[in-house]
Amino acid sequence: MFPTQSMGYDRAITVFSPEGRLYQVEYATEAVRHGPLAVGVKAKNGVVLVGEKRSPNKLVDLSTLKKILLIDDHVGTAIAGLHADARKLIDQARVRAQINRLSYGEPIAIQSLVVDVCDTKQMHTQYGGVRPFGVSLLVGGVDDGGPQLYTTDPSGSFWGWKATAIGKDSDSVRDFFAEKYSPNLNLDAALNLALDGIEAVAGDVATDPKDRAETLEIGMIDTEDLKFKVLSRDEVEAILEGRASTQN
Repeated sequence: MFPTQSMGYDRAITVFSPEGRLYQVEYATEAVRHGPLAVGVKAKNGVVLVGEKRSPNKLVDLSTLKKILLIDDHVGTAIAGLHADARKLIDQARVRAQINRLSYGEPIAIQSLVVDVCDTKQMHTQYGGVRPFGVSLLVGGVDDGGPQLYTTDPSGSFWGWKATAIGKDSDSVRDFFAEKYSPNLNLDAALNLALDGIEAVAGDVATDPKDRAETLEIGMIDTEDLKFKVLSRDEVEAILEGRASTQN
Protein backbone atom coordinates (compact mmCIF):
# COMPACT_ATOMS: atom_id res chain seq x y z
CA MET A 1 0.00 0.00 0.00
CA PHE A 2 2.89 2.35 0.77
CA PRO A 3 5.67 1.89 -1.84
CA THR A 4 9.26 2.30 -0.66
CA GLN A 5 10.00 5.11 -3.11
CA SER A 6 7.25 7.20 -1.53
CA MET A 7 8.42 6.78 2.05
CA GLY A 8 9.62 9.95 3.74
CA TYR A 9 6.46 11.84 2.90
CA ASP A 10 4.84 10.45 6.05
CA ARG A 11 7.09 12.39 8.42
CA ALA A 12 4.52 15.16 8.89
CA ILE A 13 0.78 15.38 8.42
CA THR A 14 1.10 18.51 6.29
CA VAL A 15 3.32 16.97 3.60
CA PHE A 16 1.73 15.63 0.41
CA SER A 17 3.43 12.83 -1.52
CA PRO A 18 4.09 13.36 -5.24
CA GLU A 19 0.90 11.34 -5.87
CA GLY A 20 -1.11 13.82 -3.79
CA ARG A 21 -1.54 11.50 -0.80
CA LEU A 22 -1.37 12.22 2.93
CA TYR A 23 0.16 9.07 4.34
CA GLN A 24 -0.65 9.87 7.96
CA VAL A 25 -4.35 9.95 7.04
CA GLU A 26 -3.99 6.60 5.28
CA TYR A 27 -2.26 5.16 8.34
CA ALA A 28 -5.19 6.34 10.48
CA THR A 29 -7.54 4.62 8.04
CA GLU A 30 -5.57 1.41 8.51
CA ALA A 31 -6.10 1.69 12.28
CA VAL A 32 -9.84 1.72 11.55
CA ARG A 33 -9.57 -1.31 9.26
CA HIS A 34 -7.96 -3.30 12.07
CA GLY A 35 -10.65 -2.42 14.58
CA PRO A 36 -13.48 -4.81 15.48
CA LEU A 37 -16.42 -4.71 13.07
CA ALA A 38 -19.46 -2.47 13.43
CA VAL A 39 -22.44 -2.44 11.06
CA GLY A 40 -25.47 -0.25 10.56
CA VAL A 41 -28.72 -0.78 8.64
CA LYS A 42 -31.39 1.84 7.97
CA ALA A 43 -34.99 0.63 7.98
CA LYS A 44 -38.11 2.46 6.89
CA ASN A 45 -39.02 2.93 10.55
CA GLY A 46 -35.66 3.23 12.28
CA VAL A 47 -31.95 2.42 12.40
CA VAL A 48 -29.99 -0.50 13.84
CA LEU A 49 -26.32 -0.50 14.89
CA VAL A 50 -24.49 -3.70 15.82
CA GLY A 51 -20.91 -3.79 17.09
CA GLU A 52 -18.55 -6.68 17.73
CA LYS A 53 -16.25 -6.61 20.74
CA ARG A 54 -12.89 -8.36 20.64
CA SER A 55 -10.83 -8.82 23.78
CA PRO A 56 -7.12 -7.88 23.66
CA ASN A 57 -6.60 -10.42 26.46
CA LYS A 58 -8.63 -13.36 27.70
CA LEU A 59 -8.70 -11.84 31.21
CA VAL A 60 -10.38 -8.63 30.06
CA ASP A 61 -13.95 -8.12 31.29
CA LEU A 62 -15.80 -7.48 28.02
CA SER A 63 -18.65 -5.76 29.84
CA THR A 64 -16.28 -2.82 30.42
CA LEU A 65 -15.71 -2.37 26.67
CA LYS A 66 -18.27 -0.16 24.97
CA LYS A 67 -18.79 -0.48 21.23
CA ILE A 68 -22.06 1.46 20.92
CA LEU A 69 -22.67 4.67 22.83
CA LEU A 70 -25.44 7.21 23.17
CA ILE A 71 -24.81 10.76 21.90
CA ASP A 72 -28.28 12.21 22.47
CA ASP A 73 -31.73 10.75 23.03
CA HIS A 74 -32.30 10.43 19.28
CA VAL A 75 -28.83 9.43 18.07
CA GLY A 76 -26.14 6.88 18.89
CA THR A 77 -22.80 5.80 17.47
CA ALA A 78 -20.67 2.69 16.94
CA ILE A 79 -16.87 2.78 16.98
CA ALA A 80 -14.15 1.21 14.84
CA GLY A 81 -10.53 2.10 15.52
CA LEU A 82 -8.89 3.75 18.53
CA HIS A 83 -11.36 4.01 21.41
CA ALA A 84 -9.38 6.78 23.10
CA ASP A 85 -9.80 8.93 19.99
CA ALA A 86 -13.48 8.00 19.83
CA ARG A 87 -14.05 9.21 23.40
CA LYS A 88 -12.84 12.69 22.51
CA LEU A 89 -15.07 12.94 19.45
CA ILE A 90 -18.12 11.49 21.20
CA ASP A 91 -17.73 13.91 24.10
CA GLN A 92 -17.58 16.76 21.58
CA ALA A 93 -20.67 15.45 19.79
CA ARG A 94 -22.59 15.21 23.07
CA VAL A 95 -21.75 18.80 23.96
CA ARG A 96 -22.71 19.97 20.48
CA ALA A 97 -26.07 18.15 20.73
CA GLN A 98 -26.84 19.77 24.09
CA ILE A 99 -25.86 23.23 22.85
CA ASN A 100 -28.35 22.79 20.02
CA ARG A 101 -31.12 21.82 22.48
CA LEU A 102 -30.39 24.80 24.72
CA SER A 103 -30.08 27.25 21.82
CA TYR A 104 -32.99 26.14 19.64
CA GLY A 105 -35.15 23.96 21.87
CA GLU A 106 -34.99 20.96 19.54
CA PRO A 107 -32.80 17.89 18.87
CA ILE A 108 -29.87 18.47 16.55
CA ALA A 109 -30.14 17.24 12.95
CA ILE A 110 -28.02 14.12 12.45
CA GLN A 111 -26.13 15.56 9.48
CA SER A 112 -25.29 18.75 11.38
CA LEU A 113 -23.86 16.64 14.19
CA VAL A 114 -21.81 14.57 11.74
CA VAL A 115 -20.49 17.68 9.99
CA ASP A 116 -19.34 19.12 13.32
CA VAL A 117 -17.43 15.92 14.17
CA CYS A 118 -15.90 15.79 10.69
CA ASP A 119 -14.80 19.44 10.89
CA THR A 120 -12.69 18.46 13.91
CA LYS A 121 -11.33 15.42 12.09
CA GLN A 122 -10.43 17.48 9.02
CA MET A 123 -8.64 20.10 11.15
CA HIS A 124 -6.37 17.34 12.45
CA THR A 125 -5.22 16.57 8.90
CA GLN A 126 -4.16 20.14 8.15
CA TYR A 127 -1.93 21.42 10.95
CA GLY A 128 1.49 20.44 12.25
CA GLY A 129 1.80 19.13 15.77
CA VAL A 130 -1.36 17.03 15.61
CA ARG A 131 -2.24 13.67 14.13
CA PRO A 132 -5.43 12.38 12.47
CA PHE A 133 -8.04 10.67 14.63
CA GLY A 134 -7.58 6.93 14.11
CA VAL A 135 -11.26 6.14 14.39
CA SER A 136 -14.41 6.00 12.29
CA LEU A 137 -17.82 6.57 13.78
CA LEU A 138 -21.01 4.96 12.53
CA VAL A 139 -23.76 7.43 13.46
CA GLY A 140 -27.42 6.42 13.43
CA GLY A 141 -30.56 8.19 14.56
CA VAL A 142 -33.89 9.75 13.63
CA ASP A 143 -34.55 13.44 13.01
CA ASP A 144 -37.06 15.52 11.04
CA GLY A 145 -35.77 13.87 7.86
CA GLY A 146 -36.53 10.37 9.16
CA PRO A 147 -34.01 7.60 9.87
CA GLN A 148 -30.40 8.61 9.21
CA LEU A 149 -27.17 6.60 8.95
CA TYR A 150 -23.73 8.14 8.42
CA THR A 151 -20.07 7.19 8.62
CA THR A 152 -17.19 9.53 9.42
CA ASP A 153 -13.70 8.95 8.03
CA PRO A 154 -10.30 9.86 9.56
CA SER A 155 -9.86 12.35 6.71
CA GLY A 156 -12.96 14.28 7.81
CA SER A 157 -15.14 12.97 5.00
CA PHE A 158 -18.62 11.62 5.70
CA TRP A 159 -21.21 9.62 3.79
CA GLY A 160 -24.85 8.79 4.25
CA TRP A 161 -25.76 5.11 3.87
CA LYS A 162 -28.65 2.69 3.63
CA ALA A 163 -26.51 -0.09 5.10
CA THR A 164 -22.79 -0.16 5.76
CA ALA A 165 -19.93 -1.45 7.92
CA ILE A 166 -16.71 -0.10 9.41
CA GLY A 167 -13.73 -1.92 10.83
CA LYS A 168 -12.28 -5.33 10.02
CA ASP A 169 -13.86 -7.14 7.05
CA SER A 170 -16.09 -4.12 6.36
CA ASP A 171 -15.63 -4.42 2.58
CA SER A 172 -17.00 -7.97 2.61
CA VAL A 173 -19.95 -6.97 4.77
CA ARG A 174 -20.81 -4.05 2.47
CA ASP A 175 -20.79 -6.44 -0.49
CA PHE A 176 -23.13 -8.71 1.49
CA PHE A 177 -25.48 -5.80 2.22
CA ALA A 178 -25.43 -4.73 -1.43
CA GLU A 179 -26.96 -8.10 -2.35
CA LYS A 180 -29.41 -8.43 0.54
CA TYR A 181 -30.60 -4.91 1.36
CA SER A 182 -34.12 -3.75 0.56
CA PRO A 183 -35.44 -0.22 1.21
CA ASN A 184 -38.70 -1.74 2.50
CA LEU A 185 -37.08 -3.39 5.53
CA ASN A 186 -38.75 -2.83 8.87
CA LEU A 187 -36.70 -2.52 12.05
CA ASP A 188 -36.81 -6.25 12.92
CA ALA A 189 -35.72 -7.21 9.41
CA ALA A 190 -32.94 -4.60 9.53
CA LEU A 191 -31.69 -6.11 12.80
CA ASN A 192 -31.63 -9.59 11.26
CA LEU A 193 -29.76 -8.28 8.22
CA ALA A 194 -27.21 -6.53 10.44
CA LEU A 195 -26.63 -9.72 12.44
CA ASP A 196 -26.41 -11.75 9.23
CA GLY A 197 -23.72 -9.37 8.00
CA ILE A 198 -21.74 -9.80 11.22
CA GLU A 199 -22.07 -13.58 11.10
CA ALA A 200 -21.09 -13.75 7.42
CA VAL A 201 -17.51 -12.79 8.34
CA ALA A 202 -17.45 -13.97 11.97
CA GLY A 203 -15.11 -16.91 11.42
CA ASP A 204 -14.21 -18.89 14.55
CA VAL A 205 -16.39 -17.30 17.25
CA ALA A 206 -18.70 -18.60 19.95
CA THR A 207 -22.01 -19.87 18.58
CA ASP A 208 -23.80 -20.34 21.89
CA PRO A 209 -26.17 -17.36 22.32
CA LYS A 210 -25.06 -16.76 25.91
CA ASP A 211 -21.38 -16.58 25.00
CA ARG A 212 -22.00 -14.70 21.76
CA ALA A 213 -24.08 -12.07 23.54
CA GLU A 214 -20.98 -11.13 25.52
CA THR A 215 -19.17 -10.12 22.30
CA LEU A 216 -21.99 -8.19 20.60
CA GLU A 217 -23.65 -4.87 21.30
CA ILE A 218 -26.87 -3.74 19.65
CA GLY A 219 -28.33 -0.25 19.52
CA MET A 220 -31.52 0.81 17.78
CA ILE A 221 -34.06 3.57 17.42
CA ASP A 222 -37.50 3.57 15.83
CA THR A 223 -39.60 6.41 14.47
CA GLU A 224 -42.35 5.93 17.08
CA ASP A 225 -40.61 6.61 20.39
CA LEU A 226 -37.56 8.44 18.91
CA LYS A 227 -35.31 7.09 21.68
CA PHE A 228 -31.99 5.46 20.86
CA LYS A 229 -31.53 2.42 23.08
CA VAL A 230 -28.47 0.26 23.69
CA LEU A 231 -29.75 -3.22 24.48
CA SER A 232 -28.69 -5.06 27.62
CA ARG A 233 -26.75 -8.32 27.42
CA ASP A 234 -29.90 -10.25 28.38
CA GLU A 235 -31.84 -8.62 25.54
CA VAL A 236 -29.06 -9.41 23.05
CA GLU A 237 -28.99 -13.02 24.27
CA ALA A 238 -32.77 -13.32 23.82
CA ILE A 239 -32.50 -12.04 20.24
CA LEU A 240 -29.71 -14.51 19.43
CA GLU A 241 -31.66 -17.39 20.98
CA GLY A 242 -34.67 -16.47 18.86
CA ARG A 243 -32.52 -16.48 15.72
CA ALA A 244 -31.00 -19.85 16.66
CA SER A 245 -34.39 -21.47 17.21
CA THR A 246 -35.66 -20.10 13.90
CA GLN A 247 -32.63 -21.41 12.00
CA ASN A 248 -32.98 -24.81 13.61
